[in-house]
Amino acid sequence: MALNTIVGGVRGGIAFLTRLPVETGEADWDRFRSFPAAFPIIAYLVGAIASLPFLFGFSAPTASFGYLLVLVVLVGIPHLDGVADLGDAMAAHGEDATRRALKDTDTGVGAIVAVVVVAGGLVLAGLALATLPPLAAVGLVVAAEAGAKLGMATVACLGTAAHEGLGSAFTERADSGVLLGPIVATLPAALFAPLPAGLAAVAVGPLVAILLIRWANRSLGGVNGDVFGATNELGRVLALHVGVIAWTLW
Repeated sequence: MALNTIVGGVRGGIAFLTRLPVETGEADWDRFRSFPAAFPIIAYLVGAIASLPFLFGFSAPTASFGYLLVLVVLVGIPHLDGVADLGDAMAAHGEDATRRALKDTDTGVGAIVAVVVVAGGLVLAGLALATLPPLAAVGLVVAAEAGAKLGMATVACLGTAAHEGLGSAFTERADSGVLLGPIVATLPAALFAPLPAGLAAVAVGPLVAILLIRWANRSLGGVNGDVFGATNELGRVLALHVGVIAWTLW
């Protein structure tokens, strides 16, 4: 793959996945859509910045709040909107009701519960991370972020879009044959964190992706932008807890 494609894809991905001020054009967006490995590559940047509160000796509550605050400032909340939408959809009964709930602009109980669970899960994971050695905490944050982004790449490579939109922008440019690239890009994150905790954390993202793809195919007729966002958010929070559990047990 040409270097300009890689650089342009990463630049376009930074603009799409973060709030960092990066100048991009339509060509960078096109390269990003065609380069799923950009997802986990950008995770290293996000994870490294988000993990900084665990390096300064703050109290556990302060470090945990700092981690959540940095994430919000760094990546914003657009992917959390996917969690909210899928929360409402999953709370509905029946295929038609599920699809209507996903398109409804009103916020339902399912959305509120889903967002609270994810945000609360991040805070609790941060409290647990703050009790670990600083470099172990940093390694697990990066591994969890890489796993979550590998999950998004998995949706792009294995998912089929339900309709034209953000989901199809990625799925039409990728297939199962290019998933190897994102996997290889994620391996350093798995090995940098303490073993086997790093591997466990990284593995969570694609597992979440596969489960959401199956649910979306059955309930929505395919994936969409909300599935991408929910994969990222659920993959991150579950990966953090799995990584801490693996660290504690082994």
